[in-house]
Amino acid sequence: MDYARGMLYLKDLAYHPTAAASPILQQVHLKLAPQELGLVIGPSGSGKSTLLEILAGLASPTSGQVYWRDQELKANQLQQLAGLVFQFPERHFCGGTILEELRLGHPELGSEQVHNALQEVGLSDLSLYNSPQALSGGQQRRLALAVQLIRQPSILLMDEPTAGLDWSMRRQLVNLLAKLKQHWSLLIVTHDPEELIALADRSWTLDHGNLVTMSQAASAGLA
Repeated sequence: MDYARGMLYLKDLAYHPTAAASPILQQVHLKLAPQELGLVIGPSGSGKSTLLEILAGLASPTSGQVYWRDQELKANQLQQLAGLVFQFPERHFCGGTILEELRLGHPELGSEQVHNALQEVGLSDLSLYNSPQALSGGQQRRLALAVQLIRQPSILLMDEPTAGLDWSMRRQLVNLLAKLKQHWSLLIVTHDPEELIALADRSWTLDHGNLVTMSQAASAGLA
């Protein structure tokens, strides 16, 4: 299937595990065009991470559809479409070196592909034999992005990308996201939008599973 640039569209997306008293997501509608950065803002427990897990194909919605280029996609197709960077992605590193981390699941990767991915995130000056755990917090977030870019996803999903970083590293990461937006669609979820809101082409608030645009939230006194 061709996953070139397209519109991401969520229609009536809901997620209600049988063990949960109430739905985690309720009839979510969302549109994101190519090379747009969408920002979903909400407190802890609002359903932000669950939304990304569904879009990454790691969970299936209870009801509703996810469309890309007007075609409905299921979980296995979404796994090919999207690249998810978890909150605190450094906790998920498994490779002993930067090179091993980038080649996990992709042993055939050539040196040019590796270099291009690292250059895209501003890490091309690092030795490939450095340990990921020896990098600074900001460098680790950049490496996690490079790991996803290697896969050439059509959309990048990011969970609280600035969490735990000092102001300098946060600023560097925001500048990197502005650069990546020139080539990818990005959907970011956060409880702390201060540095990210200026980059957003579309923004929503998510609370108790209900997603509304920022303009709607403001008129309702929720933002």
